[in-house]
Amino acid sequence: MDTVTEPGREKYKLLLAKAQRLSPVVTAVVHPCDEVSLAGAIEAHRLRLIDPILVAPPARLRSLAASTGLDIAGLPVVASVHSHDSAAKAVALVREGKAQALMKGSLHTEELMAAVVAHDTGIRTERRISHCFILDVPGHAAPLIVTDAAVNIAPTLEEKVDIVQNAVDLAHAIGLDQVLVAILSAMETVNPKVLSTIEAAALCKMADRGQITGAILDGPLALDNAINLQAAAIKHIVSPVAGRANVLVVPNLEAGNMLAKSLTFLADAECAGIVLGARVPIILTSRADSVITRLASCAVASLLVAHRQTAIAGSVKPV
Repeated sequence: MDTVTEPGREKYKLLLAKAQRLSPVVTAVVHPCDEVSLAGAIEAHRLRLIDPILVAPPARLRSLAASTGLDIAGLPVVASVHSHDSAAKAVALVREGKAQALMKGSLHTEELMAAVVAHDTGIRTERRISHCFILDVPGHAAPLIVTDAAVNIAPTLEEKVDIVQNAVDLAHAIGLDQVLVAILSAMETVNPKVLSTIEAAALCKMADRGQITGAILDGPLALDNAINLQAAAIKHIVSPVAGRANVLVVPNLEAGNMLAKSLTFLADAECAGIVLGARVPIILTSRADSVITRLASCAVASLLVAHRQTAIAGSVKPV
């Protein structure tokens, strides 16, 4: 059965349907030298989510395609020598305006991100680079964004401002009607002994002062009263966010990693992944990701590119 038509994962299928109404995003696929990453790029191309440029050693690509039966005929290839070179050349395609997104292949995340953040040749912006999981959780009404669970290990308050803003921008790009951000901690009251509660309160006040825009923030909130209305009511929390949050900002990478993996392995969730804050979205997938998750990650990148193009067009005033 076709992945897109099989039962379940309705939230991801909505993202795919939205993205398929857009033009495919020209995507530099970085070192797709195993079957999973190459097959994912080909399937995303078949569904018109991306137009891939394969950046890899040509002989390895040809050998892989021959051994797996994957058809790469007609797909452009940029030759590289090894994985580090693949990352550098893929980033160069972005700098040259030849690619609108990056997609991780079979290299280590650290290799790709090192090329992205390189001082003279990278594609950083003024924003802090951060990662978002977009989760399709069975029984949960809307996609749930969790940040940051993959890039920033122990972000400072200043860095969390960008992490939150990146997630808010993503939420708008994928079409969430109202962005409700819960700044998570282990409790819902400010405790001077728990730094995450103090930072949560500060982030909320920063949003009040316009330093974070496009969303309603509340925190500190514990996970239960962030996403469950009954839990919020029991704690007598009166808030437009409590029980309704669609963006969860975790205190640090460890907490985010545990939260995302708990939802994946205990609640049958799927976790699409995207890196934000660079010049282009970076599709970050894992060898363990399902096909639908890989496609959803590509769909999110497509929606981000379209959202940014619309924002840029809207900011240009007629002469």
